[in-house]
Amino acid sequence: MRIIAGKFKGRTIKFPNSKLVRPTTDKTKESIFNYLVHSIDFDGIKVCDIYAGSGSLGLEALSHGAEVIHFVENDFHVSKMLHDNISSLKAEDSCKIYKMDAIRFTKMTEHEKYNLILADPPFFKDDIHLVVKNILEKNFLCEDGLFLVERSIQTKKEDQEAFNMEPFKRLGDSLIYQFKL
Repeated sequence: MRIIAGKFKGRTIKFPNSKLVRPTTDKTKESIFNYLVHSIDFDGIKVCDIYAGSGSLGLEALSHGAEVIHFVENDFHVSKMLHDNISSLKAEDSCKIYKMDAIRFTKMTEHEKYNLILADPPFFKDDIHLVVKNILEKNFLCEDGLFLVERSIQTKKEDQEAFNMEPFKRLGDSLIYQFKL
């Protein structure tokens, strides 16, 4: 896996061999970020990468010019590899890892506001529905903020009902849902 553009372009990211992590493919990541660079200005923004895994999405945002990246990753071994990926880029000053599950993170009463939130949960993990609800109700997004969720075509019916919307983009087996304030 590699960073596709920006100041860290071409740098590799390690990812754990684990059933808990399903990394976004380079092709899907490239499509998402091609859309994002035309939708937001990355310069100096604050980003949250929920279900971070190896940190691929958050590190890509950092490479594009984001100033601060917060990663949410619950698994100890996966978060250790995420820390190693951050260290390999010498990006510790711009990154923070929250070692907790996504629901607990989104239930925090005191939290940051983000310009961009990226969520790529394991495809069949349904707690994303509550996570989305919490993020929107508790105002985790800045004004004009953007929140993207990657899901599987196989969970489309349940996701559409929970999110009360159609996905805005299909990328192979992935569906992308977009939330804005």
